[in-house]
Amino acid sequence: MGLTGIASLAFRRRQKELERHNNEGEALQDEVLHYLLKKGADTEYGRQHLFSTIHNSDDFARQVPLNTYEDLKGDIDRMRHGERDVLWPGMVKWYAKSSGTTNDKSKFIPVSPEGLHNVHYAGGKDAVALYLMANPRSRMFDGKGLILGGSHSPNYNVSNSLVGDLSAILIENINPLVNLIRVPKKATALLSDFEVKRDRIAQETLRANVTNLSGVPSWMLSVLTRVMELSGKTHLEEVWPNLEVFFHGGVAFTPYRSQYQQLITSPAMHYMETYNASEGFFGLQSDLSDPAMLLMLDYGIYYEFIPMDEFESDHPTVVPLAGVQTGVNYAMVISTSCGLWRYILGDTVRFTSTNPYKFIITGRTKNFINAFGEELIVDNAEKALAYACGETGAEVLEYTAAPVFMDGNAKCRHQWLIEFSRPPEDLDAFARLLDNKLQEINSDYEAKRYKNITLQPLEIIKASTGLFNAWLKKKGKLGGQHKVPRLSNNRQYIDEMLELLNQEQ
Repeated sequence: MGLTGIASLAFRRRQKELERHNNEGEALQDEVLHYLLKKGADTEYGRQHLFSTIHNSDDFARQVPLNTYEDLKGDIDRMRHGERDVLWPGMVKWYAKSSGTTNDKSKFIPVSPEGLHNVHYAGGKDAVALYLMANPRSRMFDGKGLILGGSHSPNYNVSNSLVGDLSAILIENINPLVNLIRVPKKATALLSDFEVKRDRIAQETLRANVTNLSGVPSWMLSVLTRVMELSGKTHLEEVWPNLEVFFHGGVAFTPYRSQYQQLITSPAMHYMETYNASEGFFGLQSDLSDPAMLLMLDYGIYYEFIPMDEFESDHPTVVPLAGVQTGVNYAMVISTSCGLWRYILGDTVRFTSTNPYKFIITGRTKNFINAFGEELIVDNAEKALAYACGETGAEVLEYTAAPVFMDGNAKCRHQWLIEFSRPPEDLDAFARLLDNKLQEINSDYEAKRYKNITLQPLEIIKASTGLFNAWLKKKGKLGGQHKVPRLSNNRQYIDEMLELLNQEQ
């Protein structure tokens, strides 16, 4: 029995427990809700909303309001300054830095000890447990895992309190035994300069027996491209012949799949999607042939769902897990053991099954581009355009933007199609101003643009006069309440408009 066979024994009990997800989903969620209410009852937030009097999901929905990050931001900032028992019992010392909101460049999501171990680490362990069930011939523990991480920095002046990428928090607190089966070394993994980090990771892993990968597809592809450059090989399995699985998440994998298949041609390679974010770990692909993910129901996360056709309503219907239906697009609402109470996550999902509860991610509650982890929202775009126009005297009439997905050299960019009522004298200068302002107001976009490693400078194509109206007319949507989609995570709309533009020329 190899190391993987021995390690697999440690996952047997959990694999058995996971069977409860098949037909006891509502019971699991009831247990989580009662756990969260008991833990939160003596917090400031719990006392304000009378947690001690809540006995079921109906009471919870009636007594606790829906919250956005802005609603909880003041309490979270007090926690970051060292106050105890605000949203979660005790003092929370870790904060995952995430993409910004309408009013802020970044969000700071509390990560309590319970959330760290019972949510985020639990998700990582279950990813392995489910993968071993799906691929019993695995030998992943006979080699090492390449795990990408971010960086962290001090949080205000609070002792031992840090903010950073969630991945950095996980690596910083990981069981030392895990470091024996992962690469790169911790100091490299936590470097803040990605250009230096990428090169060092490639150098450190080039001759390692890497059997599994974990990370965001865009960042990982950039690292693997550097590995290939240093190795001089044609395919990655020539460097790591025992590579068998990539645990990926953070952005949709579809745009990258063909590039990974060109890079890794081995038929033994597997891909497993994970749905984890700064706010929690929510889903795992339990069947490698089914793109839908299993909703993880016993992690200290209580779920509710808002039908998207009611999302903009003043009083939307909010249903617990037992009330969801397949085929309906829902906005996710979460309450967690990190102190996020009835928090509107911003992601949308659609269930493909309710026994077990399996779902696919359908997008965001607002227009956005998140093809590479940049999480660009319309508010970012509007502010940056206003700045560029103010600096150049230009006026924008209509615009749309979409990603240009990575080519074989791991290069990508955002492409903007803009109809100006008053064009700038220097379109390149306008593009630079727009790009720089986006980096200033969105920390995730700034990170992806760093030294052009993952995301190249944005491209602007000037639209002809009336192009957007012509497109709307062709779609039968000219006039009324129909609007041009400002940001899109795929190229459907912009390609249709570019085709019209080409026909005119």
